[in-house]
Amino acid sequence: MAVYSRDLPLGIQVPPFELVDVLSGQKRSLQELKSDRATVIMFICNHCPYVKHIQPALVEVAREYIGRGVSFIAINSNDPEAYPEDSPENMRRVAQEVGYPFPYLFDETQEVARAYGAQCTPEFYITDGELRLLYHGRFDDSTPGNGLPVTGRDVRAALDAILAGLPVPYPQYPALGCSIKWRQQQG
Repeated sequence: MAVYSRDLPLGIQVPPFELVDVLSGQKRSLQELKSDRATVIMFICNHCPYVKHIQPALVEVAREYIGRGVSFIAINSNDPEAYPEDSPENMRRVAQEVGYPFPYLFDETQEVARAYGAQCTPEFYITDGELRLLYHGRFDDSTPGNGLPVTGRDVRAALDAILAGLPVPYPQYPALGCSIKWRQQQG
């Protein structure tokens, strides 16, 4: 079922985290991965058609902006017991197949998704060098089946503004995608 992200106040400090990168097997922290220019934190997963829809453009946008000093960090918070395609092993396989040029972190406890208020995949959070939230929302206006090209326009506009020292453009549109697959609470 498709859901929208919820509004968050811009300017807030994003929560710190330390999660395992499925590619290296090492724990990586936000503090270590962030950029002094801009950081893109995105909640994605393997099985979601909304994520699959943007993957090639996401890799292209990430490569372009990494070259301009921006950090990209992907986080999967889905329950792999209910969605085995989102297991760490499958995360590693997908990251290698698609060629993710960024760390792909597994939020096993789902605490990071909860701290960020993440609702769906893909959902984007963009910060300045001090980790203040300046953009929260969608990649662009393309979704599976709507016929619009995948450009990353919204994320690009936010990054271009931040890198130029300008205000991030408004309006910011909510992300739309598959709901985060929360673990069932035990008894």
